[in-house]
Amino acid sequence: MEENFRQTANRVSVVSIVVNLLLSVFKLVAGVIAHSGAMVSDAVHSASDVFSTVVVMIGIRVAAKEADEEHPYGHERLECVAAIILATILFVTGLSIGGSAVVTVLSGSFESLKAPGMLALIAAAVSIVVKEGMFWYTRNSAAHIDSAALMADAWHHRSDALSSVGALIGIGGARLGFPAADALASLVICVFIVKAAYDIFKDAVDKMVDHSWDRAEEQILRDFIKKEEGVIDVDSLRTRVFGTRIYVDVEIAVDGELTLRQAHAIAERVHDNLESMFGKVKHVMVHVNPYES
Repeated sequence: MEENFRQTANRVSVVSIVVNLLLSVFKLVAGVIAHSGAMVSDAVHSASDVFSTVVVMIGIRVAAKEADEEHPYGHERLECVAAIILATILFVTGLSIGGSAVVTVLSGSFESLKAPGMLALIAAAVSIVVKEGMFWYTRNSAAHIDSAALMADAWHHRSDALSSVGALIGIGGARLGFPAADALASLVICVFIVKAAYDIFKDAVDKMVDHSWDRAEEQILRDFIKKEEGVIDVDSLRTRVFGTRIYVDVEIAVDGELTLRQAHAIAERVHDNLESMFGKVKHVMVHVNPYES
C-alpha cells in the first residue's frame, strides 16, 4: 500500500509541476504581448503553485518513511504538516486577492485596467480549463490514496482556476467598458478560496490530534470482529486517525474456559484479518476478556 501511495503521489506531483511551468510561461507571454497586467499576475500565481507541489512531494516522501526507534508509530502525521502549510498558503492567497479587490473598490480607481488584447482573454480561458482539469485529476488521485497533502494541492489548482476566472471577467469587462468587473469578481473568488483553506486546515488538524474514525466505519469494524470464530462479543472498540492511517484498540469477549493458547489464537485471527481486510488500518491491539453473561 505504501509503495502505491508513493508512486501515485509522485506521478501526480510531477504532472502538476510540468503543467504549472508550461501554463505559467504561456500566460506570462500572453500577458506581455496583450498588455494585460491581470494575466501577468495570474502567471505569477501559477508559478507559485510549483512551490506548493514541491512542499507536497517533500511531505509525502517523509510521511512514507518506515517507522524507526525514534518514531515507532511511523511518520504519517508529517503529511498533515504539509497540508497545513498548503492551507496557509491558500488562505494568504485568498486574502491577498480579496484585499486587493477591496482596495480597488473603495478607491474607485480602475484606470489600471486598460482594454487588453484578445490573446489575454484566450489565455485566461485556457488556464481555467487546464487548472480545473488538474483539480479533478489531483482530487481523484488524492481520494484514491487518501492523501491530505495531495488533496490540499488539488484545491490549490482550483484556487488558480478561480483566479483565472477573475482574470477572464476582468479582461472581458475591461474590453466591454466595465473595468470594475475584475475587482467585484475577485471578492467572490476570495470567499471560495478562504473556505477551501479552512476545510483543508480543519481536516489536517483532526488527523493530528487522534481524532476517532468515522462512526459508520467503526460499526463495520465491530460487525466484522463479531463474525470471527470464537468471538462472543466486542466489549470495547476505540480507533484513532494517525495521519492517513487508522489504529484500532479492541477488547473481545471469549469463552472463559478456553486455554491461553486458544484465546491467543482467536486474538491473532482478529488482528491479522482486520489488518488484511481493511487497507487503512495500520495496527490493531487486541485484548481478550472472559465472557460474562
